[in-house]
Amino acid sequence: MPEETPQKEEAKDAEKPDLSSRVTDWILKLIMAGGSVGAGWALFKESDLPKALVSGAIAVGAGYVTALMKPVHEGNQRRLDDTGKAIDKAIDRTTNQLMVKATRFDDRYLQWQASACEMDRPDIPREPVTSDTQHKTITALLLEKVYVPLSLDSRSMLPGFRTLQPRQRQRPESPCDRLDIWQVLARIRQPGAQQLAILAWGGYGKTTLLKHVAYTYGTKQQPRHVPKLLPFLLNLRDYRHVLAQDTPPSLPELITTQHIPRLPGVDGEKVPPDWAKERLKQGAALVLLDGFDEVAKAQRPLVARWLNTQLERYPKSVFILTSRPRAYTQQAPGDRLDLATTLWVREFDQSDRQQFVQQWYSCQEYFASGKRDMPEVRQRALTAANELLHQIETRDELKALAKNPLLLNMIVTFHWRFPGAELPNRRVDLYRDICRLQLSYRPAARKLQTLLTQCDVQPILQRLALDMMQQRQERLGRSVLLKQLAIYLTQAQEQVKAVDFLEQVEEISELLVRQENEFEFAHLSFQEYLAATQIAQSRQAALLYQHFQDDWWKPTILLYAAQTDPTSLIREAIRQGATDLAYACMQETTKQIDPSLSQELLALKQTVQISRYAQLEAYLKQQRWRKADLETDRLMLATVGKEAGQSLNSEDLRSFPCEALHAIDNLWLKYSKDATGTSKFGFSVQKQIWIECGRPMDYNRNWVKFCDLVGWHKEGDWVDYDNLIFDLNAPGGAFPFVRAARWRSAIVHRLRTPPAAPAPAGPGGLFSRAETCRV
Repeated sequence: MPEETPQKEEAKDAEKPDLSSRVTDWILKLIMAGGSVGAGWALFKESDLPKALVSGAIAVGAGYVTALMKPVHEGNQRRLDDTGKAIDKAIDRTTNQLMVKATRFDDRYLQWQASACEMDRPDIPREPVTSDTQHKTITALLLEKVYVPLSLDSRSMLPGFRTLQPRQRQRPESPCDRLDIWQVLARIRQPGAQQLAILAWGGYGKTTLLKHVAYTYGTKQQPRHVPKLLPFLLNLRDYRHVLAQDTPPSLPELITTQHIPRLPGVDGEKVPPDWAKERLKQGAALVLLDGFDEVAKAQRPLVARWLNTQLERYPKSVFILTSRPRAYTQQAPGDRLDLATTLWVREFDQSDRQQFVQQWYSCQEYFASGKRDMPEVRQRALTAANELLHQIETRDELKALAKNPLLLNMIVTFHWRFPGAELPNRRVDLYRDICRLQLSYRPAARKLQTLLTQCDVQPILQRLALDMMQQRQERLGRSVLLKQLAIYLTQAQEQVKAVDFLEQVEEISELLVRQENEFEFAHLSFQEYLAATQIAQSRQAALLYQHFQDDWWKPTILLYAAQTDPTSLIREAIRQGATDLAYACMQETTKQIDPSLSQELLALKQTVQISRYAQLEAYLKQQRWRKADLETDRLMLATVGKEAGQSLNSEDLRSFPCEALHAIDNLWLKYSKDATGTSKFGFSVQKQIWIECGRPMDYNRNWVKFCDLVGWHKEGDWVDYDNLIFDLNAPGGAFPFVRAARWRSAIVHRLRTPPAAPAPAGPGGLFSRAETCRV
């Protein structure tokens, strides 16, 4: 049958009446038939109207269904697209992971990071090989050979972290208990414990601690009980300008484009796509952020904002940040960095000092003998180390310096180069001798005709240091530094080119060191010392008068006072109300103070004492016992030069000033009298109970009995601080508790034993000190 053409089909469709025409025809026929239901039904069946109605309904329904299904179809298409993209990303991710595994990129990265931390490069100068016997060679040592594990103070830690040490129900925490970084990392997966701030003053080994962690992980020598992590050691001062930009890079970008290319051995190797990002998201990263305090104060809020963003973005990874205390604790509101857990680095104690000095000497003698591990070499190292340790431990002024790892490193370096020489007594003398050693003795020992022997170098460095202090700079770019050195050399009439001067100061004296294309003093303390010396020699003490309330200048002010007669400085400090600083300056100097100032100094001392204890007295008057207890803690820490969050150790308690102990005790006795007029609280009250319990010096039954009587121990368990009774209904001797009974007894020990007798460590130390001081 021949097919109909489109024209014929259109003609046939035109001949078909539409649905409305058919309905009209049906109605007319119905009317003509009389309009009955039966007639209407008959006509309806006989017509083609039913087919038309069904056909129309189907058409309408199809339209509705089409409209209904259209968004469903579009949604399915979108979901298919998204699924395809997700599958594509998963394939890329899997491909990247396979590539990383195939190329062992993780392992190679660990080697690079470990290599960057392998050498022990403390902030002191070293000397190349020389045959001179009086000025021995200083060999750069492997970090693992001389590293002494730093002790961390957990007083400020989260409650969950207090379980890092084994649970001991028989006694409270001891002041001698140690918490090292690996104990912390073993519990790092606890909620809120993956973000740590480690605080310490300059020279206490914060950077060395992070290098030790990065090196240990990089060489896969971490303890078995700690999680496996990839360490990223980032010095914030290297990236502070980048992070303070309007659009700083993300943490993965920073690691990929700036951190890894700087590592030794990388040699331009490309990082697999999203490698750092994936490690951070998976929680496989340990981000070590060194030196928040070394970021300029104006930049800290911006860097803190960036860090907070990264902490939120990668909550599964571990972040450890180091800083000097005030830079971290005294941030302005707003863009404030506030990590979940805070730890303090404890100063070196006697065992730390012994371990460091013996390891240091052992390594130096080993290299000096041509790497021969012989009994004679070991004995020579031990003899020299013990001679130095004897000097340190028998001289309080040296012991105080040797608590700081950096200063101990300086001390041992000086002793190595001048065997048998008596060590300087004061910090300022130690810095002076180190500078003299590096700028004069060292070039002479090497028999070098250098610029350092042809011109007077130290005055140039002093001017540089003072200018940097005034500009609040710790680093200078090479071009800026050369311009400044050229000015100083011209004014000093030295016929030396700035570029040659800088090169030899860097290479021979190492008092200036290079970090990338910037230069800084080997340690900020050298900058402070040289600036103070310049002020003293040029008689510009007035420069310091505007900085009495500025922590940046405090070390320089004290080093100035140690080099000159600080009478005028003290007078001005008194006039400005900086009484604590004036008192500290008086303690630094060995000069005879102007007799006319003697009466004023006595008044100063009284003023310092009154102002120091005013807040404690106010709390006690108001019977705000908890506030008074915490203020007592702050006062005792401040007395030994520590900050809130740190703790007193046995050495602090053995030498705790009796005057301060009496002042605090008298205030507690005065304001804690009950209805009978009996004083309920105070160190002397506690000391008497301690004596009645048999003077326990360690954790034993007598110590537990004492704690039962004063309310620190009840029904076989230790009472939490929040559950103490903070009113006069508390047991006698309950306060001062000072947050932890761990060191309280050590003070009482000093109050008991003869002044010449050393106070043993342990819980009785506080009360023994109290007995020695006759509290």
